Amino acid sequence: MPTTTTTRIAFIGGGNMARSLIAGLVADGYDAARLSVSDPDTTKSEALANHFGISACTSTAAAIDAAEVIVLCVKPQVAAGVCRELGMHLRAPLPLVISVMAGVSEPSIRGWLGQPIALVRAMPNTPVLVQSGAIGLHAAEGTDAHQSNLAEEILRAGGLTHWVKSEAELDTVTALSGSGPAYFFLLMEALEEAAVAEGLDAEGARLLSIQTALGAARMAVESDESPRQLRQRVTSPGGTTERAIAVFEDGGLPALTRRAVAAARQRAHELSELIAEDK
Repeated sequence: MPTTTTTRIAFIGGGNMARSLIAGLVADGYDAARLSVSDPDTTKSEALANHFGISACTSTAAAIDAAEVIVLCVKPQVAAGVCRELGMHLRAPLPLVISVMAGVSEPSIRGWLGQPIALVRAMPNTPVLVQSGAIGLHAAEGTDAHQSNLAEEILRAGGLTHWVKSEAELDTVTALSGSGPAYFFLLMEALEEAAVAEGLDAEGARLLSIQTALGAARMAVESDESPRQLRQRVTSPGGTTERAIAVFEDGGLPALTRRAVAAARQRAHELSELIAEDK
């Protein structure tokens, strides 16, 4: 299986996640002619074909014909049916399967496929839509290093990738980076509202909030210092930032954040178990 831009990749599901990964792959130099997509809503697959020059297929069987990698981009609610149909059309040599289906476990996917496939689960977040995603990865047992490297190469088209040692850790990834954009949006929303309450115009509050978040994230990416160290450098003794941070800490922000992430992780686990019940 080549780790080159000529790998034949089939996308099952033509929604936003598939579109984002396809856009990233084409931008990275992948041969669009080697990419195919299938979706029950043919308008989605045809739109992708027209925009990126990939192949739009009218059936799962046609999409995966000769594919070396299959990327499952369907909603978890239809995962069982899609995987069972897919399993009927798999032929040796079996392709690598990459799942970006939230909460759908490796045993469930393999059971529905009915084949001993190499499998990588990925937990991306919505910034993948702008190729700035944070993507957790886990390789199921029996997936070799070559296949894992290929999966990472493909998923990097959507942003940063990080491997976890156990599948259970993907629930924590879901709670951190999967749901995480909403946490930052909530803080930005609160900052905007606070600034308006203090007399700033709404447009200015929004623009300054967004740019501040962008700048802080960029500093964190480009600096060798930890977020704690960066925060301390901005926090002058006796200054305005110190006063504000004290209010956050007195209000229990660190503990509240831990509770929120724990609650999201638990819900991710519960949803995974519910999906697994579809035998």
